[in-house]
Amino acid sequence: MSLRDHLLELRKRLILAAVGLIIGTVVGWFLYTPVYEALQAPVIDLAERDDALVTVNFGGLASALDMQFKVAIILGAIISSPWWLYQLWAFVAPGMRQVERRYTIGFMGVAVPLFFTGVAMAWLVIPQAVSILVGFTPEGAANVLDAQMYLTFAMRLILAFGLAFVFPVLMVALTWAKIVPARVWLKGWRWAVLIIALAAAIMTPTPDAVTMMLLATPMTILYFVAIGVGFARERQRARKRPALDDDAEAETSL
Repeated sequence: MSLRDHLLELRKRLILAAVGLIIGTVVGWFLYTPVYEALQAPVIDLAERDDALVTVNFGGLASALDMQFKVAIILGAIISSPWWLYQLWAFVAPGMRQVERRYTIGFMGVAVPLFFTGVAMAWLVIPQAVSILVGFTPEGAANVLDAQMYLTFAMRLILAFGLAFVFPVLMVALTWAKIVPARVWLKGWRWAVLIIALAAAIMTPTPDAVTMMLLATPMTILYFVAIGVGFARERQRARKRPALDDDAEAETSL
């Protein structure tokens, strides 16, 4: 494909992904109340456990409406993730052979569960993060959490965890499309581990190392698994190439 064709394909996939995001956002709008109640639950439980004034507060007249829009958009990204993950694969797939494009089901079968695994891990981290951060409140003082900051933090954390778990699948796709060889990923493993650790520290804003390791460890393992899958595919492709060359020579001689 020419550069122009790649750009047209990219525009097409972005438009389709945006349509899916809009539909997911509409669904997310109606799911806002139960999601908000679930995210507020750790705060309420903490207040009851410590008999302290800890609550989520909407500071402005339009804050609640604005927050519902923001949460609905992030929920839309999570709900529509199978759709935009497919668009991502479909953009990479033209660089592959026809037989390799048949692995679409395999890509989706791995990427989607990994994304939701990351979402589930973030959901488990949020109560611990709230407990640790609120625990720094001095005795006798109140902790009134700004709804905008708290809900934005929680939803971005959930989305970030999901994307972090999908990245290794993207690595495999780029290797299979011959865009980034597996040896390049392996050569940069030290930088990758450092970036993973920094990303885990940023995405888990709690002072304890355990929470950070809960994210960094599986991300690191998945990174090396992706490299292994990439090398296996390259070796398989190398074994098939001599046979293809022999067939081409035979046809030429005829």
